[in-house]
Amino acid sequence: MASQSSKRGTNQPSNKKGNLCRHLVAASKKFPDDLAISVQKKTLTGLTYHELNYQQLHQQSDDIAFALNQFGLKAGDKAVLMVTPSIAFFNLTFALFKAGIIPILVDPGMGVKNLKQCFEESQPDAFIGIPKAHLARRLFAWGKQSIKQVINVDGPAVFGGTQLSSLLKQYPRHSHYPIQQLNLNQMAAILFTSGSTGVPKGVVYTHRMFEAQIDVLKQDYGITQGEADLATFPLFSLFGPALGMASIVPEMDASKPIKANPDFIFAAINKYQCTNLFANPALLEVLGKAGEKKSHTLPSLKRVISAGAPATLASINRFSKMLTGEAQVINSYGATESLPISKMGSKHLLTTTNITDQGGGICVGYPISNVQIAIINITEQNIEHWYDDLALAPFEIGEIVVKGPQVSRLYYQRQSATRQAKIKDGNAIRHRMGDLGYLDDHGKLWMCGRKAHQVLANHLAQEKAYYSIPCERIFNTHASIARSALVSITINNKVTPALCVELVTSANINKQQLFNELEAIAQQHQQTIGINDFFIHKSFPMDIRHNAKIFREKLAVWAQQQIEQTT
Repeated sequence: MASQSSKRGTNQPSNKKGNLCRHLVAASKKFPDDLAISVQKKTLTGLTYHELNYQQLHQQSDDIAFALNQFGLKAGDKAVLMVTPSIAFFNLTFALFKAGIIPILVDPGMGVKNLKQCFEESQPDAFIGIPKAHLARRLFAWGKQSIKQVINVDGPAVFGGTQLSSLLKQYPRHSHYPIQQLNLNQMAAILFTSGSTGVPKGVVYTHRMFEAQIDVLKQDYGITQGEADLATFPLFSLFGPALGMASIVPEMDASKPIKANPDFIFAAINKYQCTNLFANPALLEVLGKAGEKKSHTLPSLKRVISAGAPATLASINRFSKMLTGEAQVINSYGATESLPISKMGSKHLLTTTNITDQGGGICVGYPISNVQIAIINITEQNIEHWYDDLALAPFEIGEIVVKGPQVSRLYYQRQSATRQAKIKDGNAIRHRMGDLGYLDDHGKLWMCGRKAHQVLANHLAQEKAYYSIPCERIFNTHASIARSALVSITINNKVTPALCVELVTSANINKQQLFNELEAIAQQHQQTIGINDFFIHKSFPMDIRHNAKIFREKLAVWAQQQIEQTT
């Protein structure tokens, strides 16, 4: 049975109560004067830093929680939070958790249409945001039917509602604020997926899930009290105070990491001697290139956590040259619905380069403690109950299925999507990742791409499955190819695999010679035999959040148009 697991501890009783803010309360008592948060800002005179210690963060979030209650918000209400990474973002998020108010977190980069759908599905009671978010709310009528309270942050309430600063003056707290004690299985937050691989869905997070993630960061990643984290992703930055780790927020747009200024990030790491860095693939690439150009090193870093999409081995190798000692890039696999699931350090990962280049998929490591990973046959059918015979043998490619305390149980108001993605396993839930891959005979997980991106075509009178990552990584070994994308096209009413390529440079490229060379590469590998159609695309459409997920669906439409224009 191809199921790999690593277990630690036992499940907590389902009726146990708590609140993940207990970690902040404890930190404010144990080390009140230690740095909790620092936010970097660019000014005319240079970079400045706005700092809060643990006691200040605890007290200020208590003040806001009390004011929100007096304003009419209560435990169980839902509140959209659209605030840029800032002191206010941390204070508000912890205040909402303390009050038992459910934050709804969305990615602004998902587009106006998707945002409107998210708010219609989640039915928020309140909208808390910066002026820009309130302008969009008014223009596009977000949450018009359900929102009762509107709160403005960091600016005048010109688009309606009440300023947060006014609320704090109107409702000053004069006594201890008792944080809500909630069932650990109650909904704590709604986190919407980015929509980069489908329609955004609201993932229901519980306090138990957050607690499991905190435990993983301590046990599996070795994060300890007193560390400093360069926090480039808002959600991950919230774990800092819960771990006794200072969160250092750089001057950058978290939704556009590819545009980050490396000098700002290097300056913040140096100032606070950061030991941890969370960097998605786009940021890893930007920082690695900058570091290589300037021969920069980052000696304070103990670890770099990369997640969100598979980073290229070239990017990891380039960035690793800035690290010293035992520090390495830890490639983490997971999704909003279940994060993290597996991990592998760069020193081991870089030894898998040859397998990846030969079409063996990308190694995403061993399971995190207390997580079970299995591979099942590829099917669009719902699977209601788990049984062990569903699991495939090692090296068989199928859909990745995961089970563990950080795995979500359902999507909010999406019963059909929940049935498609979840499998009941006793009192637990297994999540179908929508990714394809296999387990090797040592229990390592190898990813082969999204289920939606496989191409089922006819080759030599038989149906053949082409998987995106194995095929693309083979072609990416060509010196002229920056990246490639497997797509499905239709020629003479037959489904045909095709490859879109983005070139390193278009200068002095002989198109027909390049295509001949790519066809020769295809013939050398079982995974790519039958791919004979190639298209050069100037610049692939990419997801905003990670700049690593290719919108293959858009490329498939474009490639089909190229075919139709030549016939």
